[in-house]
Amino acid sequence: MTNKAQEQNSLHLYIDLNSKLSEIQTEFNSYFPYLKIEFFKVPHKIGQGLKKDLIINSNKLVKDCSTIKRGGLIEFSYITPVSDLEFKFYKEFKLSVQVFRKAGRVWLETTATDNWTLAQQNEEGAEFSTPSK
Repeated sequence: MTNKAQEQNSLHLYIDLNSKLSEIQTEFNSYFPYLKIEFFKVPHKIGQGLKKDLIINSNKLVKDCSTIKRGGLIEFSYITPVSDLEFKFYKEFKLSVQVFRKAGRVWLETTATDNWTLAQQNEEGAEFSTPSK
């Protein structure tokens, strides 16, 4: 997909109060197979990660993790920086998320590259997760 096509391709996640966090994660992963989002009990600072024991169980419902009591859309695109997506989750729904990138068999927090676009992160994940020929 060209950068021009990516710019014009608007993506969205519908946040329903009765959705499980895992459903949002699955939908996000359908757009970006080498990325995942994790939900945390507290927000993280730019450039800093959070301890894994602060991850919220993905079987929880949105309404049990957010003080916002309405659903809605989070809109983004392939060229949205990771930090912007994370900010939108918090601003719109008071949900603290962190994007992770696949690197072989492990998932890395993207804190050092939060300024990269979602497409850049996904491409990097694909490159480091695809076996060399």
